[in-house]
Amino acid sequence: MNKLWGMKEVAEFLGVPVNTLYQWRTKNYGPPGKRVGKYVRFVPDQVRAWVDSLPNGVA
Repeated sequence: MNKLWGMKEVAEFLGVPVNTLYQWRTKNYGPPGKRVGKYVRFVPDQVRAWVDSLPNGVA
């Protein structure tokens, strides 16, 4: 298993601000993340799969 990504790594990968990721989470949008204590962590393969699942023209 790869190292989990934090909000900063996901934001850099997607090219969006970290605050955008927090806003997406409140709207149940964006890549799936899990709380690990007080932190949100992401499985890199799930983030990539989420990007791949977006309709054309959205990403």
